[in-house]
Amino acid sequence: MIGICIPAHNEETGIERCLASIQKASAHPALKNEKVLTALVLDRCSDKTEERARRWDIDVLHVTCRNVGMARAAGANHLIQAGARWLAFTDADTAVCEWWLVHQLSLNASVVCGTVGVTGWEQHGRHAHKVRGHFQATYRDRDGHRHIHGANLGVCSTAYLRAGGFRPLPCHEDRDLVERLAHAGATIAWSALPRVTTSARPYSRVDEGFAAALRAGRDRGGKAA
Repeated sequence: MIGICIPAHNEETGIERCLASIQKASAHPALKNEKVLTALVLDRCSDKTEERARRWDIDVLHVTCRNVGMARAAGANHLIQAGARWLAFTDADTAVCEWWLVHQLSLNASVVCGTVGVTGWEQHGRHAHKVRGHFQATYRDRDGHRHIHGANLGVCSTAYLRAGGFRPLPCHEDRDLVERLAHAGATIAWSALPRVTTSARPYSRVDEGFAAALRAGRDRGGKAA
């Protein structure tokens, strides 16, 4: 079985786009009818994220930690207990391509670190052109990159458990996990093959991370995370 974990805090505007893409990827014929279970981890949501998510055939979990590392860990543990051999992680403001799971598995690695496409640059207002230009100039959307995104990450369940899983970090929990996996000798595919498209929103649900990296482009001083 394949497990998909999505943490969410007040994502009512984008959750159905995310889940629609997940459904399509889960039904890809190249998976040969292998069961795919999605765990949406609602972390102190106060909007209509849950109401909209309940329309989909997924497992909805609740945590009250306001901590993305703990939310991802809760989802991963739920999926492993359900029998998942592979864990695919994305974010609630992200849409995955229909080949997403197929491509992750095709790389024959213990860990797959994918890249991201970005949409919605207009959210940066008058800075949109500068932010987009900086991202395109500094981001390596190609095989051999060294980007780590919780929005496009795949991990073998065995390797995940051996590394100790996600730590309770409020940010950079994905990088922390991958670094520990690398230290443990896990095979890592740094690939641009599994495709996702994430939001260019300038402020996310955490203080640091991808949104902060995009905002750094306003000053042309930061690097894409």
